[in-house]
Amino acid sequence: MTALPTAPTSVSETTDGPFAWYRSLPAPGRRAFAGAFGGYALDAYDFQVLPLSLTAIAAYFHLTKGQSGLLTTVTLVVSAIGGILAGILIDRIGRTRTLMITVGTYALFTALCGFASSYPMLLTFRALQGLGFGGEWAAGAVLVAEYASARFRGRTVAFVQASWAVGWAAAVVVATLSLDHLSHGLSWRVVFWTGALPGLTLLYIRRHVVDAPASEAAEGEGEPAASTGTRPPLWRIFQSGNLRITLFATLMSTGVQGGYYTIATWLPTYLKTERHLTIVGTGSYLSLLIGGAFLGYLCGGYLTDMLGRRKAIGLFGILSGAILYSYIHIPTSANHVLLVLGFPLGFCFSAIFSGFGAYLAELYPRTIRGTGQSFTYNVGRAVGAFFPTAVGFAAGSGGLGGALVYGTVGYALAVVALFGLPETRGSELA
Repeated sequence: MTALPTAPTSVSETTDGPFAWYRSLPAPGRRAFAGAFGGYALDAYDFQVLPLSLTAIAAYFHLTKGQSGLLTTVTLVVSAIGGILAGILIDRIGRTRTLMITVGTYALFTALCGFASSYPMLLTFRALQGLGFGGEWAAGAVLVAEYASARFRGRTVAFVQASWAVGWAAAVVVATLSLDHLSHGLSWRVVFWTGALPGLTLLYIRRHVVDAPASEAAEGEGEPAASTGTRPPLWRIFQSGNLRITLFATLMSTGVQGGYYTIATWLPTYLKTERHLTIVGTGSYLSLLIGGAFLGYLCGGYLTDMLGRRKAIGLFGILSGAILYSYIHIPTSANHVLLVLGFPLGFCFSAIFSGFGAYLAELYPRTIRGTGQSFTYNVGRAVGAFFPTAVGFAAGSGGLGGALVYGTVGYALAVVALFGLPETRGSELA
């Protein structure tokens, strides 16, 4: 294979300005960034088509709120399995190959959801979609983190994280148009069928993206190459030197994602059923929420480099919980206030993720980086997935608005977990 640059040049390293992080990347790193950005944006698209179509799906299959919530929960629980498998593959066959496998998997099964003829079939396809959904983020985040310099790593990976808002926005546009203009039984199916489009990113990744120099050079440095299949197994992240990191990082991930998926799953339904907003009204509100999310991802990346990983995640965890608690207690007569709080809510619950990619990568050595990062993120996501289900069942007796308070519990859990983790800002990824 053609030799790659070993690191960003010193000139780029010292360049200032808002996009110095991008100029510091070598050419292969920029292509890796583009592949990871596109993969994660479309990952978000394929996830968000479910909550945006959930009301139509529930009406079509005559589902209870608990059954509706289970569609999200099974996706996230199975994503833990997919994430663990992908983490092992990242350290065995390489970052880029794993990225391709995960993108192809989630695209295929999202499209198949549109052909479901029964609730059990839809539940099965959605679960299988979780296999690819679970591993894509870790593969892309590790890939880009290993190209980025220590100085800019937080914001570089945060820009990849920001693509979630891009995919979310695209899903809102497609879902709104479909639900407004297509028949009741067809609209949600069309939304899922468009989930096959991410497969096109495989062409770009296959032709233009390669692993970072550290992975390519590992064999020459006396370590087994990624393709040899001799990487350390999963148990390494539970050895004495890594056990504390793995446990607290998983707890942090559980809290943050429990809070986030509670909002992402039930917010559209909450706006429609308890706030009595129309599809257009909900779309208008979500545009502000998503706009705040996009800026939150970007600003959070800069703050995670300035303040440090722990302080930035803790700050946005506290703010997210406080805003959500205030948000769900606003009287229905004051829906206009939701437009004011929607932007900071989106900003904070997205900014907290900005430091995840860099932080989890820095917590583990290179030979188990994919396994550790993917395990902690996806097991946290799987456990956090029970938050939306709890909300669904609690809403049956106490109303959806009150049940959303579970999200604030998640953010509190994440803040507590940070006390068991070290600060890693400025770490070099050997």
